[in-house]
Amino acid sequence: MSWQKLTLYMMVLSALAFHGTCADSEQTCDAESPCEGADSEEQDVGCGCSALNRQKSGETVESEKEKYRSDHVSQIDEATYPRTNQMVLLKGDTFTMGTDEPKIPLDGEYPTREITLDSFYFDVYETTNAEFEHFVNATGYVTEAERFGDSFVLEARISEEVKKDITQAVAAAPWWLPVKGADWRHPEGPDTDIKARMDHPAVHTSWNDAVEYCQWAGKRLPTEAEWEFAARGGLKNRLFPWGNKLTPKGEHRMNIWQGTFPTENTAEDGYAGTAPVTSFPPNKYGLYNTVGNVWEWVSDWWTVNHEPTPQSNPTGPASGNDKVKKGGSYMCHLSYCYRYRCEARSQNTVDSSAANLGFRCAADKLPDNIECNNC
Repeated sequence: MSWQKLTLYMMVLSALAFHGTCADSEQTCDAESPCEGADSEEQDVGCGCSALNRQKSGETVESEKEKYRSDHVSQIDEATYPRTNQMVLLKGDTFTMGTDEPKIPLDGEYPTREITLDSFYFDVYETTNAEFEHFVNATGYVTEAERFGDSFVLEARISEEVKKDITQAVAAAPWWLPVKGADWRHPEGPDTDIKARMDHPAVHTSWNDAVEYCQWAGKRLPTEAEWEFAARGGLKNRLFPWGNKLTPKGEHRMNIWQGTFPTENTAEDGYAGTAPVTSFPPNKYGLYNTVGNVWEWVSDWWTVNHEPTPQSNPTGPASGNDKVKKGGSYMCHLSYCYRYRCEARSQNTVDSSAANLGFRCAADKLPDNIECNNC
Protein backbone atom coordinates (compact mmCIF):
# COMPACT_ATOMS: atom_id res chain seq x y z
CA MET A 1 0.00 0.00 0.00
CA SER A 2 1.40 3.45 -0.89
CA TRP A 3 1.99 5.97 1.87
CA GLN A 4 -0.68 8.26 0.40
CA LYS A 5 -3.26 5.47 0.49
CA LEU A 6 -2.23 4.55 4.03
CA THR A 7 -2.73 8.16 5.09
CA LEU A 8 -6.25 8.20 3.65
CA TYR A 9 -7.00 4.87 5.29
CA MET A 10 -5.86 6.16 8.67
CA MET A 11 -8.02 9.26 8.33
CA VAL A 12 -11.07 7.09 7.76
CA LEU A 13 -10.20 5.03 10.82
CA SER A 14 -10.02 8.12 13.02
CA ALA A 15 -13.80 8.19 13.42
CA LEU A 16 -14.11 4.53 14.38
CA ALA A 17 -14.15 3.03 17.84
CA PHE A 18 -12.60 -0.40 18.26
CA HIS A 19 -11.44 -3.12 20.66
CA GLY A 20 -7.97 -4.59 20.54
CA THR A 21 -5.17 -6.23 22.44
CA CYS A 22 -2.31 -4.75 24.37
CA ALA A 23 0.92 -4.30 22.43
CA ASP A 24 2.86 -6.56 24.76
CA SER A 25 0.29 -9.29 25.46
CA GLU A 26 -2.82 -11.04 24.18
CA GLN A 27 -4.99 -9.47 26.90
CA THR A 28 -8.28 -8.03 25.60
CA CYS A 29 -8.83 -4.37 26.38
CA ASP A 30 -11.68 -3.42 28.66
CA ALA A 31 -12.95 -0.50 30.72
CA GLU A 32 -10.51 -1.24 33.52
CA SER A 33 -7.51 -1.67 31.21
CA PRO A 34 -8.06 0.30 27.99
CA CYS A 35 -4.72 -0.39 26.36
CA GLU A 36 -5.73 0.45 22.80
CA GLY A 37 -8.30 3.21 23.24
CA ALA A 38 -11.14 0.71 23.25
CA ASP A 39 -14.51 2.28 23.88
CA SER A 40 -18.03 1.94 22.58
CA GLU A 41 -18.25 5.67 21.96
CA GLU A 42 -16.99 7.41 18.85
CA GLN A 43 -13.30 8.30 18.87
CA ASP A 44 -12.39 11.11 19.16
CA VAL A 45 -14.67 14.03 19.96
CA GLY A 46 -12.01 15.89 21.94
CA CYS A 47 -12.17 18.08 25.02
CA GLY A 48 -12.15 21.18 22.83
CA CYS A 49 -8.97 22.73 24.19
CA SER A 50 -7.37 22.93 20.74
CA ALA A 51 -10.20 25.34 19.83
CA LEU A 52 -9.17 27.80 22.56
CA ASN A 53 -7.43 30.19 20.19
CA ARG A 54 -7.89 33.86 20.94
CA GLN A 55 -8.26 35.05 17.35
CA LYS A 56 -10.94 32.41 16.76
CA SER A 57 -12.89 32.78 19.99
CA GLY A 58 -14.25 36.30 19.68
CA GLU A 59 -13.00 37.16 23.17
CA THR A 60 -11.66 40.50 24.31
CA VAL A 61 -8.88 42.32 22.51
CA GLU A 62 -5.56 42.50 24.34
CA SER A 63 -5.35 45.45 26.71
CA GLU A 64 -2.60 48.04 26.75
CA LYS A 65 -1.21 46.84 30.08
CA GLU A 66 2.55 46.75 30.34
CA LYS A 67 4.38 43.47 29.81
CA TYR A 68 6.43 44.10 32.95
CA ARG A 69 5.49 45.71 36.24
CA SER A 70 6.78 45.76 39.81
CA ASP A 71 3.64 45.75 42.00
CA HIS A 72 3.40 41.99 42.48
CA VAL A 73 3.25 40.70 46.07
CA SER A 74 4.96 37.32 46.52
CA GLN A 75 3.11 34.34 47.98
CA ILE A 76 6.13 32.01 48.14
CA ASP A 77 6.75 30.18 51.39
CA GLU A 78 9.91 28.21 50.61
CA ALA A 79 9.69 26.34 53.91
CA THR A 80 6.39 24.86 52.72
CA TYR A 81 7.16 24.68 49.01
CA PRO A 82 10.82 23.80 48.35
CA ARG A 83 12.30 24.40 44.90
CA THR A 84 11.18 22.06 42.11
CA ASN A 85 13.39 23.40 39.31
CA GLN A 86 15.69 20.36 39.20
CA MET A 87 16.68 18.77 35.89
CA VAL A 88 17.97 15.41 34.67
CA LEU A 89 20.56 14.76 31.99
CA LEU A 90 19.17 12.65 29.17
CA LYS A 91 22.06 11.22 27.19
CA GLY A 92 21.95 11.26 23.40
CA ASP A 93 20.27 8.24 21.86
CA THR A 94 18.05 6.99 19.04
CA PHE A 95 14.40 6.20 19.71
CA THR A 96 11.17 5.49 17.86
CA MET A 97 8.91 8.54 17.76
CA GLY A 98 5.21 8.38 16.91
CA THR A 99 3.21 5.24 16.20
CA ASP A 100 1.97 3.13 13.29
CA GLU A 101 -1.24 2.41 15.22
CA PRO A 102 -2.59 5.92 15.81
CA LYS A 103 -5.61 6.35 18.06
CA ILE A 104 -6.34 9.83 16.65
CA PRO A 105 -4.83 9.83 13.15
CA LEU A 106 -6.01 13.35 12.33
CA ASP A 107 -3.62 14.62 15.02
CA GLY A 108 -0.63 13.37 13.07
CA GLU A 109 0.44 10.70 15.56
CA TYR A 110 1.93 8.56 12.80
CA PRO A 111 4.11 7.24 11.24
CA THR A 112 6.90 5.89 13.40
CA ARG A 113 10.32 7.33 12.60
CA GLU A 114 13.75 6.77 14.03
CA ILE A 115 14.94 9.93 15.77
CA THR A 116 18.47 10.55 17.01
CA LEU A 117 18.94 13.21 19.67
CA ASP A 118 21.98 14.83 21.22
CA SER A 119 22.20 14.88 25.01
CA PHE A 120 20.03 17.48 26.75
CA TYR A 121 18.68 18.42 30.16
CA PHE A 122 14.99 18.15 31.00
CA ASP A 123 12.94 19.46 33.93
CA VAL A 124 11.99 16.78 36.44
CA TYR A 125 8.69 18.53 37.16
CA GLU A 126 6.19 20.74 35.41
CA THR A 127 6.77 24.41 36.20
CA THR A 128 4.95 25.13 39.44
CA ASN A 129 3.18 28.23 40.66
CA ALA A 130 6.04 28.69 43.14
CA GLU A 131 8.69 28.52 40.41
CA PHE A 132 6.67 30.83 38.17
CA GLU A 133 6.37 33.19 41.12
CA HIS A 134 10.16 33.36 41.40
CA PHE A 135 10.22 34.44 37.76
CA VAL A 136 7.53 37.09 38.24
CA ASN A 137 9.21 38.40 41.39
CA ALA A 138 12.51 38.76 39.55
CA THR A 139 11.17 40.32 36.36
CA GLY A 140 7.74 41.80 37.02
CA TYR A 141 6.46 39.82 34.03
CA VAL A 142 2.74 40.01 33.24
CA THR A 143 1.28 36.97 31.47
CA GLU A 144 -0.78 37.25 28.33
CA ALA A 145 -3.91 36.08 30.17
CA GLU A 146 -3.48 39.03 32.54
CA ARG A 147 -2.93 41.44 29.65
CA PHE A 148 -5.89 40.11 27.68
CA GLY A 149 -7.98 40.22 30.86
CA ASP A 150 -9.42 36.72 30.59
CA SER A 151 -8.65 33.07 29.95
CA PHE A 152 -10.50 29.78 29.47
CA VAL A 153 -11.87 27.67 32.34
CA LEU A 154 -14.01 24.53 32.42
CA GLU A 155 -17.58 25.52 33.28
CA ALA A 156 -17.89 22.85 35.99
CA ARG A 157 -15.05 24.50 37.96
CA ILE A 158 -16.40 28.06 37.85
CA SER A 159 -18.45 29.48 40.72
CA GLU A 160 -22.08 30.40 40.11
CA GLU A 161 -21.27 34.00 41.02
CA VAL A 162 -18.67 34.27 38.26
CA LYS A 163 -20.86 32.44 35.74
CA LYS A 164 -23.52 35.13 36.04
CA ASP A 165 -21.32 37.60 34.16
CA ILE A 166 -20.32 35.23 31.33
CA THR A 167 -22.25 35.71 28.10
CA GLN A 168 -20.28 33.61 25.61
CA ALA A 169 -18.69 30.20 25.21
CA VAL A 170 -16.50 28.34 22.74
CA ALA A 171 -18.82 27.17 19.96
CA ALA A 172 -16.91 23.93 19.35
CA ALA A 173 -16.73 23.14 23.08
CA PRO A 174 -19.39 24.98 25.12
CA TRP A 175 -18.03 23.63 28.41
CA TRP A 176 -15.10 26.02 27.98
CA LEU A 177 -15.89 29.57 29.10
CA PRO A 178 -13.78 32.74 28.83
CA VAL A 179 -13.55 34.02 32.40
CA LYS A 180 -12.57 37.61 33.12
CA GLY A 181 -9.83 37.68 35.74
CA ALA A 182 -8.77 34.05 35.20
CA ASP A 183 -4.99 33.78 35.12
CA TRP A 184 -2.15 31.84 36.73
CA ARG A 185 -2.87 33.43 40.13
CA HIS A 186 -6.64 32.87 39.80
CA PRO A 187 -7.03 29.50 38.05
CA GLU A 188 -10.83 29.32 38.09
CA GLY A 189 -11.52 33.05 38.07
CA PRO A 190 -11.14 36.13 40.29
CA ASP A 191 -12.68 34.44 43.34
CA THR A 192 -9.99 31.72 43.40
CA ASP A 193 -6.28 31.77 44.26
CA ILE A 194 -3.16 29.58 44.43
CA LYS A 195 -2.24 29.98 48.10
CA ALA A 196 -2.74 26.25 48.68
CA ARG A 197 -1.56 25.29 45.18
CA MET A 198 1.97 26.65 44.99
CA ASP A 199 3.24 23.12 44.23
CA HIS A 200 0.71 22.67 41.40
CA PRO A 201 1.63 23.47 37.79
CA ALA A 202 1.29 27.09 36.70
CA VAL A 203 -1.62 27.25 34.26
CA HIS A 204 -3.10 29.90 31.97
CA THR A 205 0.42 30.23 30.58
CA SER A 206 0.65 30.84 26.84
CA TRP A 207 3.47 29.58 24.63
CA ASN A 208 4.90 33.09 24.70
CA ASP A 209 4.77 33.12 28.52
CA ALA A 210 6.54 29.75 28.64
CA VAL A 211 9.31 30.99 26.35
CA GLU A 212 9.84 34.06 28.55
CA TYR A 213 10.10 31.93 31.69
CA CYS A 214 12.47 29.39 30.16
CA GLN A 215 14.77 32.12 28.84
CA TRP A 216 14.87 33.78 32.26
CA ALA A 217 15.76 30.42 33.85
CA GLY A 218 18.61 29.84 31.37
CA LYS A 219 16.60 27.11 29.68
CA ARG A 220 14.36 26.69 26.63
CA LEU A 221 11.25 24.81 25.63
CA PRO A 222 11.94 21.21 24.54
CA THR A 223 11.37 20.13 20.98
CA GLU A 224 8.52 17.70 20.44
CA ALA A 225 11.05 14.94 19.79
CA GLU A 226 12.92 15.69 23.03
CA TRP A 227 9.65 15.79 24.96
CA GLU A 228 8.49 12.43 23.61
CA PHE A 229 11.88 10.82 24.17
CA ALA A 230 11.81 12.04 27.78
CA ALA A 231 8.20 11.03 28.38
CA ARG A 232 8.73 7.48 27.12
CA GLY A 233 11.38 6.91 29.75
CA GLY A 234 13.31 4.45 27.60
CA LEU A 235 10.31 2.27 26.72
CA LYS A 236 9.55 1.51 23.09
CA ASN A 237 6.12 1.43 21.46
CA ARG A 238 4.22 1.82 24.71
CA LEU A 239 1.15 3.98 25.25
CA PHE A 240 2.16 5.40 28.60
CA PRO A 241 5.49 6.17 30.30
CA TRP A 242 5.16 2.97 32.37
CA GLY A 243 3.71 0.57 29.76
CA ASN A 244 0.33 -0.20 28.19
CA LYS A 245 -1.90 -0.73 31.22
CA LEU A 246 -3.78 2.40 32.26
CA THR A 247 -3.91 1.40 35.92
CA PRO A 248 -1.32 -1.33 36.55
CA LYS A 249 -2.28 -3.42 39.58
CA GLY A 250 -5.25 -1.10 40.02
CA GLU A 251 -3.03 1.91 40.74
CA HIS A 252 -3.54 5.31 39.16
CA ARG A 253 -0.36 6.63 37.56
CA MET A 254 -1.59 9.99 36.27
CA ASN A 255 -4.16 12.72 36.78
CA ILE A 256 -6.92 12.44 34.18
CA TRP A 257 -10.72 12.57 34.13
CA GLN A 258 -12.77 9.74 35.63
CA GLY A 259 -16.56 9.70 35.33
CA THR A 260 -18.60 11.39 32.61
CA PHE A 261 -16.98 14.25 30.73
CA PRO A 262 -17.64 17.16 31.04
CA THR A 263 -20.27 16.98 33.78
CA GLU A 264 -18.87 14.65 36.46
CA ASN A 265 -15.30 13.95 37.50
CA THR A 266 -15.30 11.28 40.20
CA ALA A 267 -11.63 12.06 40.90
CA GLU A 268 -10.74 8.42 41.53
CA ASP A 269 -7.10 9.33 40.98
CA GLY A 270 -7.34 11.77 43.88
CA TYR A 271 -7.71 15.02 41.94
CA ALA A 272 -10.58 16.84 40.25
CA GLY A 273 -8.29 19.60 38.99
CA THR A 274 -4.54 19.94 38.87
CA ALA A 275 -2.35 17.84 41.15
CA PRO A 276 0.96 18.71 42.85
CA VAL A 277 3.79 18.15 40.38
CA THR A 278 5.33 15.55 42.70
CA SER A 279 2.24 13.33 42.52
CA PHE A 280 2.35 9.79 41.11
CA PRO A 281 5.46 7.69 40.46
CA PRO A 282 8.08 9.01 38.01
CA ASN A 283 9.06 7.23 34.82
CA LYS A 284 12.38 5.41 34.44
CA TYR A 285 14.14 8.69 33.69
CA GLY A 286 12.92 10.15 36.98
CA LEU A 287 10.38 12.49 35.37
CA TYR A 288 7.00 13.22 36.93
CA ASN A 289 3.61 13.75 35.25
CA THR A 290 4.71 13.76 31.64
CA VAL A 291 1.19 12.59 30.84
CA GLY A 292 -1.94 13.91 32.50
CA ASN A 293 -2.18 16.85 34.91
CA VAL A 294 -1.60 19.69 32.38
CA TRP A 295 -0.75 20.00 28.73
CA GLU A 296 2.87 21.02 28.15
CA TRP A 297 4.05 23.37 25.43
CA VAL A 298 6.93 22.37 23.16
CA SER A 299 8.86 24.52 20.71
CA ASP A 300 7.66 22.99 17.41
CA TRP A 301 5.19 24.53 15.01
CA TRP A 302 2.22 22.24 14.37
CA THR A 303 2.06 19.89 11.40
CA VAL A 304 0.36 16.54 10.87
CA ASN A 305 2.68 15.48 8.06
CA HIS A 306 5.79 13.58 9.13
CA GLU A 307 8.36 11.86 6.94
CA PRO A 308 8.96 8.21 7.95
CA THR A 309 12.70 8.59 7.35
CA PRO A 310 15.35 8.73 10.12
CA GLN A 311 16.11 12.23 11.45
CA SER A 312 18.59 13.87 13.79
CA ASN A 313 17.51 16.55 16.29
CA PRO A 314 14.32 17.53 14.42
CA THR A 315 12.78 20.89 15.33
CA GLY A 316 9.58 20.77 13.28
CA PRO A 317 8.43 23.14 10.53
CA ALA A 318 10.11 26.51 10.05
CA SER A 319 6.80 28.33 10.53
CA GLY A 320 3.14 27.74 11.20
CA ASN A 321 -0.04 28.98 12.85
CA ASP A 322 -0.12 26.85 16.03
CA LYS A 323 2.41 25.39 18.42
CA VAL A 324 2.42 21.76 19.59
CA LYS A 325 1.45 20.76 23.11
CA LYS A 326 1.96 17.30 24.59
CA GLY A 327 0.86 15.03 27.40
CA GLY A 328 -2.85 15.63 27.87
CA SER A 329 -4.36 16.97 31.08
CA TYR A 330 -6.66 16.35 34.03
CA MET A 331 -9.54 16.99 31.61
CA CYS A 332 -8.68 14.10 29.28
CA HIS A 333 -10.96 11.06 29.21
CA LEU A 334 -10.81 7.88 27.14
CA SER A 335 -14.12 8.60 25.42
CA TYR A 336 -13.51 12.29 24.80
CA CYS A 337 -9.83 13.20 24.59
CA TYR A 338 -7.63 10.12 24.51
CA ARG A 339 -4.48 12.20 24.35
CA TYR A 340 -2.74 11.20 27.58
CA ARG A 341 -0.39 8.94 25.62
CA CYS A 342 3.28 9.43 24.78
CA GLU A 343 2.70 9.91 21.05
CA ALA A 344 -0.49 11.96 21.42
CA ARG A 345 -0.41 15.64 20.53
CA SER A 346 -2.55 18.72 20.09
CA GLN A 347 -2.07 22.39 19.28
CA ASN A 348 -2.93 26.01 20.12
CA THR A 349 -1.91 29.47 19.00
CA VAL A 350 1.07 31.06 20.76
CA ASP A 351 -1.09 33.47 22.79
CA SER A 352 -3.70 30.91 23.90
CA SER A 353 -4.12 30.04 27.56
CA ALA A 354 -6.38 27.79 29.61
CA ALA A 355 -6.80 26.21 33.03
CA ASN A 356 -5.21 22.95 31.87
CA LEU A 357 -2.23 24.34 29.96
CA GLY A 358 1.29 24.61 31.40
CA PHE A 359 4.87 23.70 30.51
CA ARG A 360 8.30 22.50 31.56
CA CYS A 361 11.72 23.41 30.18
CA ALA A 362 14.78 21.79 28.63
CA ALA A 363 18.38 22.98 28.23
CA ASP A 364 21.51 22.20 26.25
CA LYS A 365 23.68 23.17 29.21
CA LEU A 366 22.81 22.90 32.90
CA PRO A 367 22.02 26.44 34.10
CA ASP A 368 23.91 27.85 37.05
CA ASN A 369 22.35 27.11 40.45
CA ILE A 370 20.14 24.34 39.03
CA GLU A 371 20.45 20.91 40.61
CA CYS A 372 20.90 17.91 38.29
CA ASN A 373 19.36 14.78 39.77
CA ASN A 374 21.49 12.26 37.86
CA CYS A 375 24.72 14.07 36.95
